[in-house]
Amino acid sequence: MVCRYLTNQLQKVQIVNDVNKDFVIEALRSIAELLTYGDQHDSSFFEFFMEKQVMGEFIRILKISKTVTVSLQLLQTISILIQNLRREHAIYYMFSNEHVNYLITYSFDFRNEELLSYYISFLRAISGKLNKNTISLLLKTQGVSVPLFYEEVVSFPLYVEAIRFAFHEESMVRTAVRAITLNVYHVGDEFVNKFIASAPHSDYFSNLVSFFRDQCINLSKLFSERPKNPCSESVSAMLAKVDEIEDNLYYFSDVISAGIPVVGSLITDNILQLLILPLLFPALQIDADSNLKIGAVTSLYLLCCILRIVKIKDLANTIAASLLYPLETFAANSEVKINGYVSGNNCANESEEPLVDSVTPVNAGQLCVDIPNKATSSQVHPGGIIAERDFSCSHLSLRETLLSYVTDGDDARALGSLSVLATLLQTKGNNDEVCVTNLFSIAIFLMNIYIVELDESMLDGLGILPQRKQHKKLLLQALVGEGSGEEQLFSFESGSARDSISSELDGYLKKLKVLFSLFIFLYSP
Repeated sequence: MVCRYLTNQLQKVQIVNDVNKDFVIEALRSIAELLTYGDQHDSSFFEFFMEKQVMGEFIRILKISKTVTVSLQLLQTISILIQNLRREHAIYYMFSNEHVNYLITYSFDFRNEELLSYYISFLRAISGKLNKNTISLLLKTQGVSVPLFYEEVVSFPLYVEAIRFAFHEESMVRTAVRAITLNVYHVGDEFVNKFIASAPHSDYFSNLVSFFRDQCINLSKLFSERPKNPCSESVSAMLAKVDEIEDNLYYFSDVISAGIPVVGSLITDNILQLLILPLLFPALQIDADSNLKIGAVTSLYLLCCILRIVKIKDLANTIAASLLYPLETFAANSEVKINGYVSGNNCANESEEPLVDSVTPVNAGQLCVDIPNKATSSQVHPGGIIAERDFSCSHLSLRETLLSYVTDGDDARALGSLSVLATLLQTKGNNDEVCVTNLFSIAIFLMNIYIVELDESMLDGLGILPQRKQHKKLLLQALVGEGSGEEQLFSFESGSARDSISSELDGYLKKLKVLFSLFIFLYSP
């Protein structure tokens, strides 16, 4: 039997060097082929593999090897076995006895790019076999008795080692790591989910958003430099960066689709704290400093992409609530440092990156927020909640700023504003007043169709709830006896509707306040 002969010869090897490395490599390759064949045709092959503990022999060969080519072949051999073994008990055996975890945590020399490539492929092969049964074989747990006894994951080498390469310079490595993490998330193991959402592993999500933020800044830089360098190479570079940014957002969406609530909240909060509040919203000011890291057009494009691709209802509603309030009502403490810049009180200064909410500094280290009382009409008027603080910039709300871009801005900003309102990237803009008016009407129509993330009460508060839905809501209120049916159907002064809308807006404003306060805490010197 060939498999028995090869195994016996491997057991006789005491050291792997240039003299015998070719034999060892060929033996490892042949064993992988034989076991794959045996798994499909003859179970005695794998029974021999288990009886002789060949996985342990592989580990021994790795330890005594002095050449990188043997490490490459060993990783390839085990990857082939994991990918091709179909019998469940075979996978259980491969993942048991800590052999796989030993290989995962082995100190390979990753300065060798080929070795890193094989290693990442090895991790990806393992992740492809994960389910609620097999994942437990790769975990280390300990019992926790307070307040009730339960098992807590204390070690998960596959995940921890994979995310070490999440931001590798090679895009194929990053893509493979993301596939590994998605395979882990979609297993749906409760204890694993707690592990990945707890510190320090939860830092992965903030680092992910920071990495994405840097890509957004690079895109804005490419866009701003294009007029100076209008060659095809610059256009290609910009389009490549756009693809990369959208790939990142689709990854966010895939992570969220795994249905881990804590992870969804982490992504939402980090997108708001690290990108939208400090960079995207400040860039939309009419008199924004031209030296801001992200320009207005790029900001509009990114907001469109986020709303269109990342289907987080809470994120969409928070952004929608912020449209009602002036940009300048977000003022940071003058000593707050954001990415190396010091915040001041002049909105036209690069050093200030105003955030979105009715938050103003009262004393050093203290914040207050002006949240409106429950509205007295079905429409919420942003003018009623503008802080009394005298800002050097205009008091336009985000919504008014977007509309001003439509009516008075250049083509790019008009297009971007319409796209944000419609959450589409396919609207054509023009400075002709009639054309702009028509396009805005189209944008509102499309918004009614496509913005599925927003609560109806939020759409009602923004004044863009479709009439059909308004009428349906009033009919329902009349049927359940909330006031006179005639009053409900023919008057927009519904007290319950007003309370509902105001309550929704208050909730998202309070969320903005919490996020802003945390932002101040994190970036204070």
